[in-house]
Formats: sequence, structure tokens, C-alpha cells
Amino acid sequence: MAVATRVEPITGAVHLSIDMQNIFAPGGVWETPWMERVLPLIVEIAARHPARTVFTRFITPVHADDRPGRWRRYFQKWYRATRAELPASELDLVPALRRFAPPAEIIDKPAYSAFHESPLASFLSEKGIGTLVVTGAETDVCVLATVLDAVDLGFRVVLVEDALCSSSDAGHDALMTLYRTRFSEQIELIETAELPELWPEGA
Repeated sequence: MAVATRVEPITGAVHLSIDMQNIFAPGGVWETPWMERVLPLIVEIAARHPARTVFTRFITPVHADDRPGRWRRYFQKWYRATRAELPASELDLVPALRRFAPPAEIIDKPAYSAFHESPLASFLSEKGIGTLVVTGAETDVCVLATVLDAVDLGFRVVLVEDALCSSSDAGHDALMTLYRTRFSEQIELIETAELPELWPEGA
């Protein structure tokens, strides 16, 4: 049974949108069917807070051997996603979001977590950010890795549940249950429609 959480007003926040890239869009190597459904909601949030939005991009290696350990095996399987094979445009943000940057920031990362080998943590620290309003793809891979790192770093994490997407219904649903029942002091779940009241423009 889900445990309801009461979401406090949101201040000192950024909208952190994970990996909304062409490679995950319809027709992409890693197509995420839900992306089309959640994209209008992410556009809505970014449009209200363009200067307080950070988009991440998962940047694949040129060749599988450029990555350590099991990443090599992963990219040997997904060789079509390596930059030696993939059109550069596939790693771009989807067009509906690209228009927000700038003023939105784009931060590239080489792995699942947006904090791994990226400038995200220092960027947030310099801006005095304590809260992350998280959207994007995929709920049970890159969003999961980013959220757990954010929790370990002490951030308040607000997940916009209807603005997250996955290629796995079961994985998405399992994570929503996990967050509600195991991380209620650090992670809050809301719907996009609740955001304007909790996080007004300019706040």
C-alpha cells in the first residue's frame, strides 16, 4: 500500500530533466515509448522555469573499448549507440526542449547518474541549489541512478511522477512504490498539475 507524502513548498530548486534526447525518442536506438506522452509535461515545466532548468545528456563513447569494465560489454552489445556508428544528432535534446537552452543549462554525462564524472554537483553547489525537481528518462535506469546519488549528497528530491518515462511499466511502477515506502523523508512524488502552486514562477 502506497504511503502518501505531503509536499512542502519548493524553493531554491532547479528542474533537472534527465536524458530527453533523440536516441530515446521514437525511432531512436533506445526508443522509450512513453517519451511522447511525458514530453508536453516536461515542456510545460521548462517553459515556466527556463533559467532554472538543467538538461542532462547521456554521451556514449566513440568505441566500446573507450569505456572501462562491463561498460565495454554493454557497448559491444549496443554498438549502434556508439558515436562511431550513431549520427551526432541522436545525442541532442529533442527539438521541443532544445529551444529552452539557453537559458537552460545542458550538462553531459558518460554514465547513468547525472553526477558521475560531470560538473553537475559543483554547478548546483555554486548556485546554492538544495532541491531537485526531477523529470525525464528512464525512471528505472538513469533517473534512478541520479536520484540515489542526489539523496546521498543531501539534496531534497521531488519527482514529477507523470513526467518520468521508461520502456518498462513494471520497472517504473516498482520504483514509484520503492520511493514512497522507503525514501519518504528524502524523496517526494507529485504530479505536474501540482507544481505551479508549490513552485511558482520566479521562486
